[in-house]
Amino acid sequence: MTLSSLPLSYCTNVHPGLTVAEILQKLDEFTVPIQEQYAAPLAAGLWLAEPVIQEILVTDTGHIHFAEEVRKRNLICYTLNAFPYGNFHNDRVKENVYLPDWSQPERLEYTKGCARVLSALLPDGAEGSISTVPLGFKQFEHAADFGDTCIEQLIELAIYLKQLKEETGKTIRLAIEPEPFCVIEFTHELIVFFERLYQRAAAKQLLGIVKEFLGACYDICHQAVEFEDIPGSIRQITHAEIRINKIHISNAIELVNPWENEAGRTQLAEYAEPRYLHQTIGNLASGDLYRIVDLTKKFLLAPDPRIKETEKLRVHFHVPIDAQTLGPLGTTYQELKHALATVKELDYAPHLEVETYTWEVLPGDQKLGLVDGLTRELQAARSLLDTL
Repeated sequence: MTLSSLPLSYCTNVHPGLTVAEILQKLDEFTVPIQEQYAAPLAAGLWLAEPVIQEILVTDTGHIHFAEEVRKRNLICYTLNAFPYGNFHNDRVKENVYLPDWSQPERLEYTKGCARVLSALLPDGAEGSISTVPLGFKQFEHAADFGDTCIEQLIELAIYLKQLKEETGKTIRLAIEPEPFCVIEFTHELIVFFERLYQRAAAKQLLGIVKEFLGACYDICHQAVEFEDIPGSIRQITHAEIRINKIHISNAIELVNPWENEAGRTQLAEYAEPRYLHQTIGNLASGDLYRIVDLTKKFLLAPDPRIKETEKLRVHFHVPIDAQTLGPLGTTYQELKHALATVKELDYAPHLEVETYTWEVLPGDQKLGLVDGLTRELQAARSLLDTL
């Protein structure tokens, strides 16, 4: 099977925007110039926060007018990132990005609104996808019936997406995105959850609808940080009859032999920053893993005794995919290659999106020249895809 024939997408959650005017201004400032430099069709993987969705849908035709504005810029959109609900560019986002979780009605209503807007944005003949939180964050307290509540709300969303298809002719699928330290983080947790979801859907005689409209977003950075067998993971998900609706083409940071690489530890400490959560996992010589919910300078520079036995540290910090090294640091670029090669085995074509949202918080001068940097990333992604 060939990879998706749709234009490569990049996720606009890298740009701040809490109003329609701000979203359109960022498209003019960044996305349009990036497409010009990229010199190929480009899709905007829009992040539309809840206030933006509310503004668009304040009138019955607001989503149509918004789609017209996007098309005026010679851009298409076939996927939305509905993971961050509120301001993804607050001074401190961290674990708040997982709120509201999928047990809360606000998450369901927001996602329905995103689907309504995407139905107007979708090009004729294209299918859509919406990535979302992996239910919630493990570190938070959840009610005893949390999983069941999430399942009921997801089934309600599947019914809504079916109705939207009947109304508009547009197929839009949800893509649940596993992430370290979340309720769904490992491949086996995704599979177990979908088994429960399918059982409940079958009891309601809705299994076909759920399988058609609910699936996964596979973020390559996230699963690499977990030290998962990437090709095996993708094949297990497929074997479990879970559709991978979206792929986040993304790189994590890797530091090999951190105890011996003091320069690497010093450099990695610069990536400990206050806005986003940077889950860190170490691979011990024994084969065991240890897990840290957020990267800190103290852990690296003290240093933590576990570093002595660590073969590799991997950090959930999305770094540009054209970077195989970052000075003394490495990246999970090889896992990225393995993932995309395995995706090509599928008998359908998931949406492909570059998602490096961390440009504003990259240390040193890496954050400069966002148009040039994102263009380089997209060109690197296209070159990699062309070699598969």
